[in-house]
Amino acid sequence: MAKTKPIVAITMGDPASIGPEISLKAFKKEELYDHCKPLIVGDSSVLKKVMEVLPNLKSKLNVVQKVEDAKFEYGIVDILDLNLVDITKLKFGVVSSMAGNAAFQYVKKVIDLAMDGEVDATVTNALNKESMNLAGHHFAGHTEIYGTYTHTKNYTMMLAHGNMRVVHNSTHVSLREACDLVKTPRVTSVIRIANDACKRLGIKEPKIAVAGLNPHSSENGLFGDEEENEIIPAIQIAKSEGINVDGPVPPDTVFPKALGGWYDIVVAMYHDQGHIPLKLQGFQYDQEKKEWKSVAGVNITLGLPIIRTSVDHGTAFDQVLKGTANEISLENAIDYAIRLANNKD
Repeated sequence: MAKTKPIVAITMGDPASIGPEISLKAFKKEELYDHCKPLIVGDSSVLKKVMEVLPNLKSKLNVVQKVEDAKFEYGIVDILDLNLVDITKLKFGVVSSMAGNAAFQYVKKVIDLAMDGEVDATVTNALNKESMNLAGHHFAGHTEIYGTYTHTKNYTMMLAHGNMRVVHNSTHVSLREACDLVKTPRVTSVIRIANDACKRLGIKEPKIAVAGLNPHSSENGLFGDEEENEIIPAIQIAKSEGINVDGPVPPDTVFPKALGGWYDIVVAMYHDQGHIPLKLQGFQYDQEKKEWKSVAGVNITLGLPIIRTSVDHGTAFDQVLKGTANEISLENAIDYAIRLANNKD
């Protein structure tokens, strides 16, 4: 496939969410077609309903069953229709097993397309974990679905906003379990994955920071021993492999340093340690207008045999069909997918 214009498969997300709306908004931008061949995977009946309620998003749909039948022309929205939603029964903004099953199947489909080489990259809109589990698909989130269906055990999540990037030693587990997962082999592996990811993004000599687990990185053992026993040995192994890595850096200062350009990427020890600073930077709420003026950021799963990027926000059921949903995060996710596809070995 041509590297200049990769085929990017984009899931519609939960049909009851803002996913369909922001997908249509993203496809309204002509520059999207300058850099890739975008394809929505979802239900055409849902997109038609959204366009009916929000006529400013009205577009010509090209409903296909195979990637090869897509037109990839600006002004036409190609959708690979899985026909999983009964539009007469769908309740927008509401948890349901029907919507949860559809969202899961969209993800499964784009994984299959990428594994079979029919698309160059995949991008996911948000799914609702409660809806998905109601449908009998018991996964903590997208990351775990991708790990399972690509048969990958060694993967991690990366968040990105601008030049700020974070990878995680663990994600969707309890805080107690997250602490127990801070082990030298895992931390070493995540450092390597972070280094490779930066290089794939065009950073020739990545500078990596490893965050400590404990306050002040334990103050030489005063507040815990994970740094001495598990994190420092991992850093030493990575350094012996020629990786430019620093740490353990105290968690309360590592992110201001990264934002200031000291580091290209931060290895966080658990979910919220990495998510909070990225969302503080990318999510901006206008209190006077009572709306989000920016919901930016990208979620990327590293270590997979295929490319997967995602919006870094939820289903936003409270905003559905109001026309105010922000598509910036989806556009950022598509941009990262294109960059990774163009630098694919």
